Amino acid sequence: MRDCSVEFLGKRLKNPVTCASGTFGSGIEYSEFVDLNRLGAITTKGVSVVPWEGNPTPRVAETPSGMMNAIGLQNPGVDVFIERDLKFLSAFDVPVIVNVCGHSIEEYAAAAERLSKEEGVFALEINVSCPNVKEGGIAFGTRPEALIEVTREVKKVSSKPVIMKLSPNVTSIADMAAAAEQGGADAISLINTFTAMKIDIYRKKFVLANKTGGLSGPAIHPIALRMVYEASKAVKIPIIGMGGVANAGDAIEMIMAGADIVAVGMMNFHEPESMIRVIEGIESFMEETGVESLSEIKGCMH
Repeated sequence: MRDCSVEFLGKRLKNPVTCASGTFGSGIEYSEFVDLNRLGAITTKGVSVVPWEGNPTPRVAETPSGMMNAIGLQNPGVDVFIERDLKFLSAFDVPVIVNVCGHSIEEYAAAAERLSKEEGVFALEINVSCPNVKEGGIAFGTRPEALIEVTREVKKVSSKPVIMKLSPNVTSIADMAAAAEQGGADAISLINTFTAMKIDIYRKKFVLANKTGGLSGPAIHPIALRMVYEASKAVKIPIIGMGGVANAGDAIEMIMAGADIVAVGMMNFHEPESMIRVIEGIESFMEETGVESLSEIKGCMH
């Protein structure tokens, strides 16, 4: 098989495949089904400085070619994460990207500062889809000024590379990508889920207790691909492409559009071994087409 290793933020990854935050727990839950050592990286579920309870149930619903979720970033907080999850992951030969969430810039910075002191953390992915409680619940990732500010403040306290995870619920993804770069981000990841809704017409009730949720899955892939393409034209920093990646072809499309590495999300629920299948599919594609290195096709559509 061809060597599909890639350079990302100064580290050589075995392959360009990781998991999208929130779809793989912290690896513990999937370790009986997936050899974690085979992954390019593991991206954890969101971690906040204090525990979050999450939203009321029901908070997951199936949709055509996808799913909606309104989990609410439930997590046990940074201390439990370090003691339990990070300690578990230290037994594997795989870089760990920790997703960070917060309701204020102070919360983001506090969690980032704490996590950046941990040797087992490779990089931090900052989820700017969280609602800013000081601004009436507006997400940090929907206004360039707020995105620049939170990026700068996290960068001040983090000794680890900072990846800003962008929301697709914006007018211009290119402008948001540029704002993250202006704020000092080392990389960006996109896209997060689309705000969506589903109604039970017989019960006349919202399917999710939260009324709205984040839409993910194959249905959003073409839009995610377009956004990765637009973002990659707007910035010079590395990109993690995600959104509806269901197979190796989808992942290769993301790389051709400009992504350095790719994250698999919803498919982890549908098929726990989907990331392994994507990795093997990329290797087969390289063999079939004579591609020696993924750098040959990265951004080739530009």
